Amino acid sequence: MKSSKINSTSQVKPTNMLSLVQGDLNWIVKEVGGLWEDFKDGRIFLTGGTAFFGIWILASLQAANKAHGLSCRIVVLSRNPDAFLAKFPEFQDDPLISFVTGDVRNFIYPKGDFTHVIHGAVETRKGGAPSAIALLDVLSNGTQRVLEFAGQSGVEKFLFLSSGAVYGSIAVGSKGVEEGVSSNLFPQDINTTLGIGKFSAEHLCAQFAKLHNIDIKIARCFTFIGPFMPMHGKLAIGNFISDAIEKNEIQINSDGSSVRSYMYVTNLMVWLWNILVRYNSPLPINVGSSTTITIKDLAKLTGKIVANEKQVTVKFNDKKIAISSTYVPSIKQAKEQLGLRDSTNLEVAISKTANWYKQWIILSKSQQSSSLETNKTSFEKKTFVCDIDGVVARLTAGNDYNKSSPNKKMIAAINALYDAGHRIIMFTARGTVTGISWKDVTQKQLQSWGLRYHELHFGKPAADYYVDDRMISIAALTEMSIMDNI
Repeated sequence: MKSSKINSTSQVKPTNMLSLVQGDLNWIVKEVGGLWEDFKDGRIFLTGGTAFFGIWILASLQAANKAHGLSCRIVVLSRNPDAFLAKFPEFQDDPLISFVTGDVRNFIYPKGDFTHVIHGAVETRKGGAPSAIALLDVLSNGTQRVLEFAGQSGVEKFLFLSSGAVYGSIAVGSKGVEEGVSSNLFPQDINTTLGIGKFSAEHLCAQFAKLHNIDIKIARCFTFIGPFMPMHGKLAIGNFISDAIEKNEIQINSDGSSVRSYMYVTNLMVWLWNILVRYNSPLPINVGSSTTITIKDLAKLTGKIVANEKQVTVKFNDKKIAISSTYVPSIKQAKEQLGLRDSTNLEVAISKTANWYKQWIILSKSQQSSSLETNKTSFEKKTFVCDIDGVVARLTAGNDYNKSSPNKKMIAAINALYDAGHRIIMFTARGTVTGISWKDVTQKQLQSWGLRYHELHFGKPAADYYVDDRMISIAALTEMSIMDNI
């Protein structure tokens, strides 16, 4: 485990990112009110803490700590804390906030007891394009590891951030899907990875709740808008706002008939803190807005609010096949069981998010060069110990290694790690049982396959299973090889 704070020698220009949303943070603190006492002298473990939801969870708790003197500590798991802290130095010197470096699938457990866990980690590749295999790995193995950690750490309350995607296709014209509706996901549909992964993770939560007697709450989150959201990606509203600010037209890659709803992020935070503290059911609960709007009307509304000073054309791609979909929750359960309300005003939400984004662009440019320098200085070389057979070499019948053939995909992944400056040690069990020396054969094979490594070791014990607290899967190794700042 590595605690992370930016090295004091890195010349990071001071920024004030959270001051852009201070009014929203004050509102969240006020609305949550007396529920903050549940976190008095507590200790929270947070995954997904450097993404959209996580930033707001972290910032709102920090604001509550200051307002109410909670002395609640929060530990954030991140693969690259230094890069995040370069953007948000407001969290750097807070003695109640610490970061540990690691991947949710294989992180080393932080020491000590915890009172709460908020698990929201989701895998994305560079550029925002999700990797289906890695996403499933994070949502299954990652969730299992976090649950096992919670079971060993005295956790009292656990919040899993699930998704409305678990319902699959929602009937067109629906006024909002209810929690009791069965999922219609199909495993063969490769476009339903998020829903299938979240659904599987929900099942793991149910199993561990019974096994460890943890009070686990599941929030099925739909679609949201607000500062710190991705502005260039799969979220239509983010793209529309950035288009209206940065371009002369808003592009829609459909006929615009699909129906969505958007909850402003401050309401999201109030709901999540209420669910974590007050929700007493193991069953999932929907989180989102019930106010619907078509994508076409959303684009027009965004243009009217954000870019009324210039001409904005809502442009449709006529070659796209018209496929209308609905993604809207029923929030009846949240209203009746917790008294929560949907106070979203979409016009205000769009305006506030657009104003934030304009200021964010200015501040981001002012710290860009310093952030790049920080990323260079914060890079940490790691040592990877890799097996040969079943990893860089395909398995052979009878362990006749003379017939081994290369796994080119894994060789490319390990070479990428080598080229990035990490140390590669190959460790094999070849000959451990038979006593045959495969050294010359192995060295020639690795050389002919083009594998780059630093050390080759023999003598690995042959076994049915290997147990190690720092073990990662082959899929995770592949993903790490294409990520920045691993």
